[in-house]
Amino acid sequence: MADKTRRAYAADLGQFARWGQGRGLDPEQVGPRELRYYAGVLSEGGASKSTVARKLAALRGLYRHLVAEGRLEASPADLVSSPRKDSYLPRVLKPGEVAEMLERIPTTTPLELRDRAMFELAYSAGLRAEELVNLDVTSLDADAEELRVEGKGGKTRVVPAGEPAWRALERYLARGRGALAADGVQAEPALFVSKTGRRLSTSDVRRRLALWTRRAGVRAGVSPHTLRHSFATHLLEGGADLRAIQELLGHASIGTTQTYTRVESSRLRKAYSQAHPRA
Repeated sequence: MADKTRRAYAADLGQFARWGQGRGLDPEQVGPRELRYYAGVLSEGGASKSTVARKLAALRGLYRHLVAEGRLEASPADLVSSPRKDSYLPRVLKPGEVAEMLERIPTTTPLELRDRAMFELAYSAGLRAEELVNLDVTSLDADAEELRVEGKGGKTRVVPAGEPAWRALERYLARGRGALAADGVQAEPALFVSKTGRRLSTSDVRRRLALWTRRAGVRAGVSPHTLRHSFATHLLEGGADLRAIQELLGHASIGTTQTYTRVESSRLRKAYSQAHPRA
């Protein structure tokens, strides 16, 4: 599991432990009925179906461990089904909106050069924010126009990036990166660094993207994942094979990638209803 997932599961188990303690329960005393009740408490407290499902997944891990340790004969969590996750369509920008946002980022200062390269690459390669900040300079293969990406769960994939992204990266590496905290940046392997020469965080990426989308007049609420969703949807609209998109995104399951077919289907239905005389 990725560090982020482990931290989330630890927080989920801490929440469950506090709930059980408040009712005088030990982990071994909890049965399926208590777990179903706990899931209901979470839902009534405003937790989404996907959040409840994740918290139950954390509990399955806990009880698998207790069974393996010999403290329980069977896991009560295995008898509790997760709620069906809410169906949603990811937010997607139009190609023109992405182009407008990217082209509005100047390329004068080192920070501007970094941001232009960072968001060109995010859209061109469909990267998660965490994958973006985890890139090192050595992750790039400019000759092959490919980069090595460390995805979820430590899985590595090699993905291509387009000409605009490579041009932006070349400008950043030539005129931007070395100027950012020149004394400390030489020892820092990270591709994208802050003005103090340190690796960026995912919150830094979100904050900078919010700045440039505001300045470009793009709709509010655009996140790094919006660029990733847009990348996948634009590929699908252009005729790319769903399996190829799955590999590019680093999805373990084709079911996750199939979300984008629903986005495309929704767009086609809207176009049909607007254009057909007997829609």
